[in-house]
Amino acid sequence: MPTRFRIISITLTSMLAVHVCSAAGPTTQAIALLRWYSANQTTHIAVGKTPYGVAFDGSNIWVANSYSNTVTKLRASDDAVLGNFVTGNYPFFMAYDGANMWISNSGDNTVSKMRASDGTILGTFPVGGNPHGVVFDGANIWVANYDTQNVTKLRASDGTNLGTFAVPSVPTTLAFDGANIWAPNLNSAEITKLRASDGAVLGTFTVGNGPQGVAFDGTNIWVTNVGDNTATKLRASDGANLGTFSVGTSPYCLAFDGSNIWVGNQGSNNVTKLRASDGANLGTFRAGNGPLGVAFDGANIWVVNTAGNSVSKL
Repeated sequence: MPTRFRIISITLTSMLAVHVCSAAGPTTQAIALLRWYSANQTTHIAVGKTPYGVAFDGSNIWVANSYSNTVTKLRASDDAVLGNFVTGNYPFFMAYDGANMWISNSGDNTVSKMRASDGTILGTFPVGGNPHGVVFDGANIWVANYDTQNVTKLRASDGTNLGTFAVPSVPTTLAFDGANIWAPNLNSAEITKLRASDGAVLGTFTVGNGPQGVAFDGTNIWVTNVGDNTATKLRASDGANLGTFSVGTSPYCLAFDGSNIWVGNQGSNNVTKLRASDGANLGTFRAGNGPLGVAFDGANIWVVNTAGNSVSKL
């Protein structure tokens, strides 16, 4: 069993959602940036044991159930359970590539490629130690390897390993900004920017204490700092610090809804809504027990309640 966080881990991954896609459907670039198109009472839906990561495929919500070794597929429109599919050992986080879900299996040091239409496993590929965050860059899948302090780049079409790139300290989740990969470094209060084309490190930038979750809002990078109960906003072009904003207790994951940043606060069982333009706090909303993973489906925010074995729909 791989090394675990002393406190429950983050999710996922970068979540950008802007209403920009055509009727023909999203391009691979739009999917990589989590740009989904075109409700607000909380609904709680039961999933598997100890869910962590959550991802949206354009129609459905997927949840990684770490202690069940499964992923649950929910229809976003009506919350119907469409299936529970077996994956590897201790699945943590996921990313969608336009046709398939990629799932990090932290207990196996692998990622699984699962066909989104029916849950068929199309391949399982070795990566580094204790893989956590997963992100799609329009052509490739990137995986944050917590124990080996590096990130792996896999070609999405066939899983070919295109390289493993060192980062300074304990990468957790990942985000893609259209050209670069951003990896928070849990133990160094920093985030690393890697060029997606070749993995070159373009900079490492100071954030808060215990950076965990990361998201891109179209211009800026947002990072949750679990040790400070804050979120930091960095300009993606040069890493300039544009502000640090108070949120709830033990913030882990976050998502962008086209205008606002939503932060899951594991320690206070709620989510904080920040206006992306200036970081203004627009409200705090009740979730379930132990909220971690957060995703946006174009209309609603979905929050994984790790200690409650459920997801909340806001």
